[in-house]
Amino acid sequence: MTGRAQALLLEALTLSLDERADVAAELLASLDDSKEDPAAVQNAWAREIERRGRRVLAGESAGEPWEDVRDRVASRWRSGDSLVSH
Repeated sequence: MTGRAQALLLEALTLSLDERADVAAELLASLDDSKEDPAAVQNAWAREIERRGRRVLAGESAGEPWEDVRDRVASRWRSGDSLVSH
Protein backbone atom coordinates (compact mmCIF):
# COMPACT_ATOMS: atom_id res chain seq x y z
CA MET A 1 0.00 0.00 0.00
CA THR A 2 1.40 3.39 -0.92
CA GLY A 3 1.92 6.11 1.65
CA ARG A 4 -0.92 8.10 0.10
CA ALA A 5 -3.29 5.12 0.32
CA GLN A 6 -2.26 4.45 3.90
CA ALA A 7 -2.84 8.10 4.82
CA LEU A 8 -6.30 7.99 3.21
CA LEU A 9 -7.11 4.80 5.10
CA LEU A 10 -6.05 6.29 8.42
CA GLU A 11 -8.15 9.37 7.76
CA ALA A 12 -11.13 7.26 6.67
CA LEU A 13 -10.93 5.27 9.90
CA THR A 14 -11.67 8.46 11.85
CA LEU A 15 -15.09 8.76 10.17
CA SER A 16 -18.28 7.62 11.82
CA LEU A 17 -19.51 4.08 11.20
CA ASP A 18 -22.14 5.29 8.71
CA GLU A 19 -19.61 7.45 6.85
CA ARG A 20 -17.13 4.55 6.66
CA ALA A 21 -19.87 2.28 5.34
CA ASP A 22 -20.74 4.82 2.64
CA VAL A 23 -17.10 5.23 1.63
CA ALA A 24 -16.59 1.45 1.58
CA ALA A 25 -19.68 0.94 -0.57
CA GLU A 26 -18.54 3.59 -3.05
CA LEU A 27 -15.04 2.12 -3.24
CA LEU A 28 -16.39 -1.38 -3.79
CA ALA A 29 -18.79 -0.14 -6.45
CA SER A 30 -15.90 1.57 -8.24
CA LEU A 31 -14.18 -1.84 -8.58
CA ASP A 32 -17.14 -3.45 -10.29
CA ASP A 33 -16.55 -3.18 -14.00
CA SER A 34 -18.80 -6.10 -14.86
CA LYS A 35 -21.72 -5.77 -17.20
CA GLU A 36 -23.87 -8.12 -15.14
CA ASP A 37 -27.44 -7.19 -14.36
CA PRO A 38 -27.49 -5.58 -10.88
CA ALA A 39 -30.73 -7.40 -10.03
CA ALA A 40 -29.15 -10.75 -10.89
CA VAL A 41 -26.12 -9.96 -8.73
CA GLN A 42 -28.37 -8.90 -5.84
CA ASN A 43 -30.39 -12.12 -6.18
CA ALA A 44 -27.21 -14.21 -6.20
CA TRP A 45 -26.01 -12.50 -3.01
CA ALA A 46 -29.41 -13.01 -1.38
CA ARG A 47 -29.26 -16.74 -2.20
CA GLU A 48 -25.71 -16.98 -0.82
CA ILE A 49 -26.66 -15.18 2.40
CA GLU A 50 -29.66 -17.47 2.81
CA ARG A 51 -27.48 -20.56 2.19
CA ARG A 52 -24.98 -19.41 4.82
CA GLY A 53 -27.73 -18.58 7.29
CA ARG A 54 -29.25 -22.05 6.89
CA ARG A 55 -25.82 -23.62 7.57
CA VAL A 56 -25.49 -21.62 10.79
CA LEU A 57 -29.02 -22.47 11.93
CA ALA A 58 -28.40 -26.16 11.18
CA GLY A 59 -25.24 -26.10 13.29
CA GLU A 60 -23.00 -26.81 10.29
CA SER A 61 -21.08 -23.54 10.64
CA ALA A 62 -20.30 -21.79 13.90
CA GLY A 63 -18.60 -18.75 12.41
CA GLU A 64 -15.89 -16.77 14.17
CA PRO A 65 -16.05 -13.79 16.51
CA TRP A 66 -15.45 -10.51 14.65
CA GLU A 67 -12.62 -9.58 16.99
CA ASP A 68 -10.69 -12.75 16.07
CA VAL A 69 -11.18 -12.20 12.34
CA ARG A 70 -10.25 -8.52 12.59
CA ASP A 71 -7.08 -9.31 14.53
CA ARG A 72 -6.05 -12.04 12.08
CA VAL A 73 -6.61 -9.78 9.06
CA ALA A 74 -4.76 -6.88 10.69
CA SER A 75 -1.83 -9.15 11.50
CA ARG A 76 -1.65 -10.46 7.94
CA TRP A 77 -1.97 -6.96 6.51
CA ARG A 78 0.86 -5.66 8.69
CA SER A 79 3.12 -8.57 7.72
CA GLY A 80 2.30 -8.24 4.00
CA ASP A 81 0.74 -11.72 3.79
CA SER A 82 -2.16 -12.37 1.46
CA LEU A 83 -5.56 -11.77 3.04
CA VAL A 84 -7.17 -14.39 0.80
CA SER A 85 -6.86 -18.08 1.58
CA HIS A 86 -6.68 -20.37 -1.44
